[in-house]
Amino acid sequence: QIQLLESGGGWVQPGGSMTLSCTASGDIFNVIAMGWYRQAPGKQRELVATFTSSGEIKYENDMQGRFTISKGSGKNMVYLQMNNLKPEEPAVYYCHDDIMIRTFASGIYSYASNEHWGQGTQVTVSS
Repeated sequence: QIQLLESGGGWVQPGGSMTLSCTASGDIFNVIAMGWYRQAPGKQRELVATFTSSGEIKYENDMQGRFTISKGSGKNMVYLQMNNLKPEEPAVYYCHDDIMIRTFASGIYSYASNEHWGQGTQVTVSS
């Protein structure tokens, strides 16, 4: 079973910075994609930043230049550095991944990919 553990949320003043981290654990054969989404009250969940299946980094337009996604020393870990946070950006931030698992049965390896979400971490931006 794959689990995502997020940390680093909390309160920050407008213009402030915050770093979120996420670690995936479990029987992981390969991480296909891993990144961050967020959901504000009354709004749909939206992409923040992610490492894509092709190894590229994708940012939501408004966040590029202020937010930076990076990988941790462990290959199943990502960070999100957020700078110059805006008053309209409080939300629950969710870690997301697309993981490939490998199983072995009757002498044959089988592969499957599944997506997972973390439990979310609240980021509050206010003065």
